[in-house]
Amino acid sequence: MRQGLSEDLIARVLGAAPKYTVAELEEKFPPRNLPEGALVTRFAPSPTGYMHLGGLYQALIDSHLAAQSDGVFMLRIEDTDTKREVADAVQLIIDSLHKFGIEYNDMPEYGPYYQSQRKDIYRSVAAELLRRGLAYPCFLTADDMEKIRAEQSAAGFATGIYGEFARDRDITEEDIIKHLDNGEVPTIRLYSTGNPNARIFCKDAVRGSIGFPENNEDLVLIKSNDGLPTYHFAHLCDDHFMRTTHVIRGEEWLPSLPLHTQLFRMMGWTPPMYIHTSTIDKIDEETGKQRKLSKRKDPESNVAFFLRDGWPTTAVLEYLGNIAASGYEEAKLKGAVKSFSEYEIKPKKIPMSGALFDMKKLEWWAKESIGAMTVSDLVKSVVDWANEYGDEKHKMQVADIDYLTAVLAIERDNPQRIRKDFITWRQTLEIVEFFWDELFVPNTEYAYNTDVLRAFMETFNIADDKDTWWNKIVAIAEKFGIKNGEVAMNLRVALSGRTNTPDLYSIMQVMGKDRVIKRIEGAL
Repeated sequence: MRQGLSEDLIARVLGAAPKYTVAELEEKFPPRNLPEGALVTRFAPSPTGYMHLGGLYQALIDSHLAAQSDGVFMLRIEDTDTKREVADAVQLIIDSLHKFGIEYNDMPEYGPYYQSQRKDIYRSVAAELLRRGLAYPCFLTADDMEKIRAEQSAAGFATGIYGEFARDRDITEEDIIKHLDNGEVPTIRLYSTGNPNARIFCKDAVRGSIGFPENNEDLVLIKSNDGLPTYHFAHLCDDHFMRTTHVIRGEEWLPSLPLHTQLFRMMGWTPPMYIHTSTIDKIDEETGKQRKLSKRKDPESNVAFFLRDGWPTTAVLEYLGNIAASGYEEAKLKGAVKSFSEYEIKPKKIPMSGALFDMKKLEWWAKESIGAMTVSDLVKSVVDWANEYGDEKHKMQVADIDYLTAVLAIERDNPQRIRKDFITWRQTLEIVEFFWDELFVPNTEYAYNTDVLRAFMETFNIADDKDTWWNKIVAIAEKFGIKNGEVAMNLRVALSGRTNTPDLYSIMQVMGKDRVIKRIEGAL
């Protein structure tokens, strides 16, 4: 440990005197008044692009663990990487969570929840580290560090600022003052006492205790260009003073666990429990190997893909929930729970191996989700999607709500045999396109039995009940010596242009007399 800096020099190094002491921060952000066993979790994305499916997966676990324990789920925006920040990305994150029904309950007294607005907190903790000799000002330039990396690479050493390569590690106060007088702005680096030949044991709720080499790198805590913290330092300060109990993050952060544990222990703070979730993978079409969902290659990695195509958000969450808790599907099929929100996640049982993203399985969840909806909810979902994401064709289909309701209500009156062919709101409207004359495509390849169609027209009455209607179909079949199904198929193709549709009688009732006559005459 090096000798700590004086208060005046700390103020010069940081550009101003720290606003708080650590003791004052502890008082400002006291332990939360929550029931015993309540979890405090956070979703902490960086606004550097679109909302990734893996982020939604983590946010779902975060919110679920908090809700089932009467705890708190926060949204924290980690916007310290100003170079990579994308305009409107924060609003995109907020909107995505809202559309998928994942609501956070930030408490103002533990905010602000944007890291860029928490600079006073980070500087105050950095001042404490400088005071205790656990951090130091570093005046290495970008060129200096490039030369160090080149020297390390040539010698076969690990690259980084550590040990003998940390030029300013034991810099004197006199030299610090000279640099400052020259107008140089330092970074604040960790004064690491870790030994890479020793091991530090860290706890993961799923994986248990894991041994890692200790960190010996003097990592940057506060950047010189904007005075903002690095991810690692902000994570330390925020999760402590926001009183986070559980950190759920992707397994790509597992190598950072020893550093974060080191930082918490250095401050004398209890680290949160970490849960490193598995990646969501897919089979690469080119290599045939399993890999992570890619922002560059896979449109489904972007949650906006599911919103634009009209996937039921409940189905996406149910699917992701079953990845997080593999026993959920069985519990739902047995009727033990109605939805994922009722199912208890056990942190120790969250899967460690990469889960394959299975579009066919997602389709099954979507069919189940839509099949369980009331007609009014189905219509509202389709209309809302069409008005926000649909084209002019889709908007035309939802213009007449009564007609759309009648179309979507077909074969949804029997809970035991409810139709399950709807998957997305886009696909739902495509399936029923033939009900609209503007979108109807006649089948020019089907060989109609025109005698059958003419015979039907002679007795057609839109007011017939289903039994009367069917008896007329049977009579026509007997007259021409063919099967009942052949008569029905001629009518089905004439009305819809398709050989496979829902209940034919219901289709006719929804289309109405004039449209039925027009379609059959068109076939003739």
